[in-house]
Amino acid sequence: QVQLVESGGGLVQAGGSLRLSCAASGRTFSSRRMAWFRQAPEKEREFVAAFSWSGTSTYYADSVKGRFTISRNNAKSTVYLQMNSLKPEDTAVYYCAGGRSGTYYDTSIYDYWGQGTQVTVSS
Repeated sequence: QVQLVESGGGLVQAGGSLRLSCAASGRTFSSRRMAWFRQAPEKEREFVAAFSWSGTSTYYADSVKGRFTISRNNAKSTVYLQMNSLKPEDTAVYYCAGGRSGTYYDTSIYDYWGQGTQVTVSS
């Protein structure tokens, strides 16, 4: 089994940056599709960023494209989300997730989720 633990959230002013980390356990880490999602109060969980299954490409929601970057360090079993030029609308709980197959933006393909880390962007 895989366990995921997010960290790096916090309070930041608009235009600032944060780097989220997701530490994963388990030997299957490198073979799983990894992604970031977020959920604002009273909103559905939405896709943010993911690796392709092959790991050669990345996908981003239009709302974060050009501002966020997903990366990973397999030696440390860690996935990162670098968030730049943050906006108040980025405020949400951010979750990392691991899955095995399927459409990258579909929450149902992810069978492992972290507990989430709060990101708050103020004006």
